[in-house]
Amino acid sequence: MSTTPTEQHEKRWRLILGGGEADGIGCSLSAIEQGMDNCLAAVYGDEANGSRRGGLGSSAPNVTRWLGDIRQYFPSSVVRVIQQDAIERLGLRQLLLEPEVLEAVEADIHLVATLISLKDVIPAKTKASARQVVNKVVEDLLRRLEQPMQQAIKGALNRAVRNRRPRLQEMDWNRTIRANIKNYLPDYNTIVPDKLIGYGRKHKRAALKDVVLCIDQSGSMAPSVVYSSIFAAVMASIPALSTKMVVFDTSIVDLTDELHDDPVDLLFGLQLGGGTDINRALGYCQGLISRPDDTILILISDLYEGGNSKEMLKRTAQLVDSGVQVIALLALSDEGAPFYDHDMAAKYAALGVPTFACTPDQFPELMAHTLMKQDLGQWAAKEGIVLST
Repeated sequence: MSTTPTEQHEKRWRLILGGGEADGIGCSLSAIEQGMDNCLAAVYGDEANGSRRGGLGSSAPNVTRWLGDIRQYFPSSVVRVIQQDAIERLGLRQLLLEPEVLEAVEADIHLVATLISLKDVIPAKTKASARQVVNKVVEDLLRRLEQPMQQAIKGALNRAVRNRRPRLQEMDWNRTIRANIKNYLPDYNTIVPDKLIGYGRKHKRAALKDVVLCIDQSGSMAPSVVYSSIFAAVMASIPALSTKMVVFDTSIVDLTDELHDDPVDLLFGLQLGGGTDINRALGYCQGLISRPDDTILILISDLYEGGNSKEMLKRTAQLVDSGVQVIALLALSDEGAPFYDHDMAAKYAALGVPTFACTPDQFPELMAHTLMKQDLGQWAAKEGIVLST
């Protein structure tokens, strides 16, 4: 028997509110709906008033059964949200160290971040399963992001090189017209060009641009660190770029030499968590820069400085004044900007440093516009991104 819109509405509220007093609305649940309610109650049960008591039990089989149930009742996007809430609300990190739990879980970026943060305590029996989970997510991310990233960067680099003897398909018409506007013939309503400007390819072994990714690996930045590592590995595969990757908390680790290795190995080389010393990290990156006019430094951090804030701003100003293109990404994640230091973001913006959050899908275009030294403010406005001011 089909249900009316009113009954469907009541059932939705019943699932949201749970059992106990909520059953008083006179709405009964089908077997499938009761299964959904049980799954939700395990995580979102309100223990404060005793109306719903949540919990998955202490055994791995109970968790495995629950993971299978939520995949039966909910789409993958919802499953990932419920899983993440269960990890945080019910303290399931320890159970994720069980192979049978990892084999049943719906892998996503947050689970990868959790496994990386637990890598030093993962028992030997679980390491293979953990690596398979991380590898699956990495392969999915590469399928989604690698080609757009390579196309955007290679196209930007090709366009950034001027060609004074272009073929027709290489013509940069806007620059050619501006360069020859003095040759405008009113009687013929045309321009006679004596100077042609086109896009070209620069066939040299030396990299056209240097890119330094300075990545905050404190706990709050975990998804951004995973995405940044994937992009760093992709950029390192492009000969025209010289890509360096530096991760930091209160210490600094240069992972540049690992960029050409297996991305999964790169991720397991991270150490998520800890404090934040941005000033020290910027000082290290400053020492890596030999061509400031051809260098892009991307600081990926929520800008909560645990070190010397004044020196951090002074060092950033030095980088900008030297000619380095500095960008501050408050987050590189699908969720948008997390909690961040608004005051420090405003100070960065005052230094002329574009400061904002972006999604992984937007990052390739961000890099393309940066490589061509285009106005990031206009690009951000087009993308619906709000820059800190």
